[in-house]
Amino acid sequence: METLAVRSYDVGSLPFPGDYGRLLEGARRYLHQPKDPIAKYFEDWVVKALIDKARAGIDIPNFPQFRDMNEMFLEMMEGVERVNGGYVEVAPPTLKGVGVIPEVQAILNSGSLIHERLGTPIQLKVCITGPYTLASLFAYRDSQIFIRLGRVLSRIVEKNVTANKHCRVGMISLDEPVFGTFDDPLIDFGSEGRESLLKAWERIFQAARSRGAETCLHLHSTVNQLFWEVKPLQVIESHVEDPIYQAGETKRLLEERDKFLKASICLTNFDEIIQKFILAHGVSVEKLSMGERVAEIWKAIRRGSMDPNTLLEDVESMHKRLVGLINRFGPERIPYAGPECGLRSFPTYECALECLSRVSRAVRLVRGEKKPSGWEGRV
Repeated sequence: METLAVRSYDVGSLPFPGDYGRLLEGARRYLHQPKDPIAKYFEDWVVKALIDKARAGIDIPNFPQFRDMNEMFLEMMEGVERVNGGYVEVAPPTLKGVGVIPEVQAILNSGSLIHERLGTPIQLKVCITGPYTLASLFAYRDSQIFIRLGRVLSRIVEKNVTANKHCRVGMISLDEPVFGTFDDPLIDFGSEGRESLLKAWERIFQAARSRGAETCLHLHSTVNQLFWEVKPLQVIESHVEDPIYQAGETKRLLEERDKFLKASICLTNFDEIIQKFILAHGVSVEKLSMGERVAEIWKAIRRGSMDPNTLLEDVESMHKRLVGLINRFGPERIPYAGPECGLRSFPTYECALECLSRVSRAVRLVRGEKKPSGWEGRV
């Protein structure tokens, strides 16, 4: 196969091995008190994890997303309150404070250190939870809720597509894991809500494009195909087994709409990874269901008698998926590859990094590189 230019990026989330309560408090303090010891704890972990991702070989690492993807953006909005586990609008949502994502600011503030450690400037990917997914958490939704949330999210994009000589935000991913996963009358064909969501997405992506960032939409289902109509959207991604990677019409639509696919080349739901391992290796225990066998493996991981890295998909499987997608859609339509989703369900931080290193190796094999520059083996 010819040498190709495909690059790797990750979706964002990682398991957090430290004091999670301290991390959350550090994120709250960081923009106003960056020298506070708790804020510094937050910064140190964000910087460490970003460097670890890059050293694992990821070309365009997402900011390390240890926090809840919904709460971290709803906390940036005035006019939104949490009530009985859900959210309500007490006023039209507006941007609270400066609108900078603390993780992004921590990376920019530490750009010189990151550049020194890696030996090169960093290109950063920033993921933002989409208006449809955020709206799903509200007790009341009308047809214009996507527009109202989209206005605030577009402002957040404007504030976070930034750069200095050490770091540049080069990609904005809108994460919509809820979209298309259930039948929602609010976005039926011809409905005001559907048009509202389309306008919200376009506004957010246009804010990114106008500032020179590439745009990506992260989905868990592509059954509802509204995303094809979003003009400023460039890259589409979903899970490994999603029909978009198999459907005959995908290649035609990519070319007609001038869009691209990110190749999802490895599973990220760790229960599913364990199930695949059980089936592939004939692991069986008499009278135990699949769920019970998965639970037994989790127990073994937690007591330290099983290395979770042994359960991960191998580089060859990831490489095979990537080559298959490039052959199906053409190298010009597959500019990126990476895990199908975030790695927060992984049992350990180290296991998540091992997954990223395998992804990187698969991508670099396609690029004709045997190993990353400065590669020192397993992370």
